[in-house]
Amino acid sequence: GIKRKERRSCKQQSQEKLGEFSSRIRFKVGSFFYWQHLQRAVLQHKMSKIDGTKFHPKYSILVPTYCERLNIALVVYLLFKSLENVDFEVIVIDDASPDGTQEVVRQLQRLYGEDRILLRPRPAKLGLGTAYVHGVQHASGEFVIIMDADLSHHPKYLPAFIRKQEETGADIVTGTRYVNGGGVHGWDLRRKLTSRGANVLAQTLLWPGVSDLTGSFRLYKKGIFKELVSACVSKGYAFQMELIVRASRKGCKIEEVPITFVDRVYGISKLGGSEIVQYIKGLLLLLFTT
Repeated sequence: GIKRKERRSCKQQSQEKLGEFSSRIRFKVGSFFYWQHLQRAVLQHKMSKIDGTKFHPKYSILVPTYCERLNIALVVYLLFKSLENVDFEVIVIDDASPDGTQEVVRQLQRLYGEDRILLRPRPAKLGLGTAYVHGVQHASGEFVIIMDADLSHHPKYLPAFIRKQEETGADIVTGTRYVNGGGVHGWDLRRKLTSRGANVLAQTLLWPGVSDLTGSFRLYKKGIFKELVSACVSKGYAFQMELIVRASRKGCKIEEVPITFVDRVYGISKLGGSEIVQYIKGLLLLLFTT
């Protein structure tokens, strides 16, 4: 009986030692993989400091054009200068410009690469809203940026858009002329009164929760943008207002960045009497349907 107890005691001790040994092995193996992972993370961080690489998502920049031959090359140059450490593509949606805009874009493709500059033309002038619908179908980024091609939206503001989105997790970041730090340069008094009056009227009737309804310099999460674009029915410049109002009604998180809007230097403004009429129609539509 004593010998059996001794054998049982030895067996228990052996099992305890084996369990302790296994625990040590598991701890060492776990620690090894943990430190391997940590070392990789530190190395990535060091490399980012060395070569300036930042781990950002990809941004698809939609630029609708019509007769922007004199502006599009400078816009693209400023984009590459302002977004040196950002993964992005520029999608040019040209509506059969007769001035040779598409040929300039093809030259930019040869310079920067067809993977960075995408030309997605259309057979005729078909409107701003459908241009975005067409362009976003070719977007490979997680975020969509919309901007004008006439140099009124300076790409230097885009890093602030990106930082704001990263800091807040916003669904939409919109540039605004109507907060502290924002403004307009190059407009006459009539144009300023028209723009301000349009925004005040829309703010009064629709309460969208943003200060600049008619601006078209914005960053969207791509899924949100696709959903909003598919729901919009307005045309022309009322389209921008409808996008942001529907986003507000949907409960999207919207943040603002002050910008200075600069009137075009080259080319002719597309804003005319018909666009103002469309804006008023769009305003009334949103008033009664949202």
